[in-house]
Amino acid sequence: MPRTNAPKSTAPATRSHRVRHARGDAAQWQVINRVVYPVLDQDLTMPLYAIEWTRPHMSEGTLDPHKDFVSLDFAQMTKTEFRELLEDTARTRPADDAHAVFRVDGRTSLTVASGRHVSLCTFFNAFPAGYWRRWTHVESVRFGARVRGRGTLMLFRSTGRGLFEPAATIDVDAPNRATHVHADLAMTGLMDGGFFWFDAKAGDAELTVEDATWSVPVAARRGDDGTLSIAITTFNRAPYCLNQLKAIAADANVRGRLDTIYCTDQGTDLVRDQPDFAAVAKDLGDQLTYVRQRNMGGSGGFARGMYETVKAGKSDYTLLLDDDAISEPESIMRAVQFADYCSRPTIVGGGMFHLDNRTMLYTLGERYNRASYWTQPAAGLEYNHDFATQPLRDSPKLHRRADSDFNGWWMCLIPTVVMREIGLAQPLFIKFDDIDYGLRAEEHGYHTVCLPGVAVWHQAWHAKDPSRTWEGYYLYRNHWICSLLHCDKPSWHFLYGMLFDDAKAGVELVYSAMHLHHLALRDIMRGPDYIADTLATKLGDVRKAREGFPDSATARDRDDFPAPKAEYIANVKPRPSMIDVRLHAMKTIAKAFVSRGNGMRDTQPDLLIPSRDASWPAYAGVNSAVVTSPDGDSVAWLRRDSTLYRQQTMRGLFLAKELLKRWERLAKEYQSSDMASFEAWGKVFESPENQLQ
Repeated sequence: MPRTNAPKSTAPATRSHRVRHARGDAAQWQVINRVVYPVLDQDLTMPLYAIEWTRPHMSEGTLDPHKDFVSLDFAQMTKTEFRELLEDTARTRPADDAHAVFRVDGRTSLTVASGRHVSLCTFFNAFPAGYWRRWTHVESVRFGARVRGRGTLMLFRSTGRGLFEPAATIDVDAPNRATHVHADLAMTGLMDGGFFWFDAKAGDAELTVEDATWSVPVAARRGDDGTLSIAITTFNRAPYCLNQLKAIAADANVRGRLDTIYCTDQGTDLVRDQPDFAAVAKDLGDQLTYVRQRNMGGSGGFARGMYETVKAGKSDYTLLLDDDAISEPESIMRAVQFADYCSRPTIVGGGMFHLDNRTMLYTLGERYNRASYWTQPAAGLEYNHDFATQPLRDSPKLHRRADSDFNGWWMCLIPTVVMREIGLAQPLFIKFDDIDYGLRAEEHGYHTVCLPGVAVWHQAWHAKDPSRTWEGYYLYRNHWICSLLHCDKPSWHFLYGMLFDDAKAGVELVYSAMHLHHLALRDIMRGPDYIADTLATKLGDVRKAREGFPDSATARDRDDFPAPKAEYIANVKPRPSMIDVRLHAMKTIAKAFVSRGNGMRDTQPDLLIPSRDASWPAYAGVNSAVVTSPDGDSVAWLRRDSTLYRQQTMRGLFLAKELLKRWERLAKEYQSSDMASFEAWGKVFESPENQLQ
């Protein structure tokens, strides 16, 4: 017979926990996190689900925060001391390939090889206890699993500092049949954050862990089980969108909560024309609502799904989901169930992993800096964390609960009651609609939580540079519209930001970007009605406005341009601080402003600049250059026009000053506008010109 041991004495006596066999009180508990494993792409994603156990290493800074009060003096450090520093910060890598340690038997089943040790302190399988402690009334959590074989399950808990300790131990001796075990953990010591997780160690035989779950008392739920509609908007990404529909259709748990998917197709390469669409549509039945409309960007497409959800009056939530993201379906269930238990209606978002580096987390929670009015990571976090090299257990900063101002709309769950109260997306086409919505909700008392264990894979931003495309218009315009919507009085930082963006684009010889900036400022000053009225038509104007500038003429074959005289080799001297970097940038801008250089008549480019180095230091003293696009798919021959640069700079200064003069009046106009209201969007969606077949 299997046996369960009492918790080891290493756990504090003040924290209650019980380890026992299943009893008849299961109806009082609800599973809110299933432990899952990847069935596809295991080699690319496994570190996000399960890893080989390694000996933990706790840094001095984690144990004693005072260590970080003093900076290191590298000039006085000996070679031996430097080597000790490197050894202290070295990461312990697993000695064996994961396949030699454990195998995935199915979506919810894992078998640990004899004598091996696995940790589930991973992004998708550690329970985010600190978030549940902060945002719900849950006071205890139950871990449960079916186990077979011989070995030990060890439950751990961490704090917001990343310190962790054993919470319970379950000995397993069930070689012939599976048995169910569980342990209850109290939600204490979690005010600043912390996770619960389990490790599994096999004895002299394999140990299989199946259907592991984290459950909470049903009595803590705010109401009944909520249902959702999913809003997906797409523009000429039909294959990606169809894959998204297939993933949702294949998950029974999600479909059990799903009212319908609003698939808003705004393109010409239609999803419904894909070969497998008919079969997917038949499978989903009433759970798929296919909508055709004019191209109104992501904001118009997502607003359509939000609008239809509110109009239908059935769903408790709308999940906004990017068409080209790869979903972890369990994330959808976790977001919905977390929202069900939040003490008040809450927007629940997910993190974003890089699609081309599947273990790298771009972000898990962002803030909106009220000084610069730009985005930044939540306190204590950084962008681009790779769990393959820095597992969750050994990343103390990630154990701290991160509070967010907004969540990207690659995946974001919005309660219907919030939409009814604050409206839908702003008609911004693309960029900043998600940021504005989070800030708007916050101003109405609704928080946004970016929940660990909830995420999608999405194309990373390093393959994009909006400043060199038509997207730059929307990025620049909507940045300042968002600022007007949430800031009554202007700051000198705004003037600096406008002028710096302009000057940087000119130094990099992207004069079309300067022109789009000025078009954006003029359009902002035309007021919110103009922004809303031109939602579906502005893109054509923007594309036309870029024509005629050298940077807008791209070629897919480098031989379309003469061979450059030289190749750029980055040799940028690092600066001691960002202030020094900015000062150096200002000097470069000043030199460009007084330059008499002219590359408009060059017959041969001075330099070949790869996309990685296509930033302002590379253009110093260069009259023309062939530059690779961020996606690596084309090149452009950029040419210096110093006279145009000066004219554009002065034009930008005039427009920026004019906007700041009108700021308070415009802020009132934008803040009092109803362009994001249910009624305003209804007129747009129901208009005759938007009725497409």
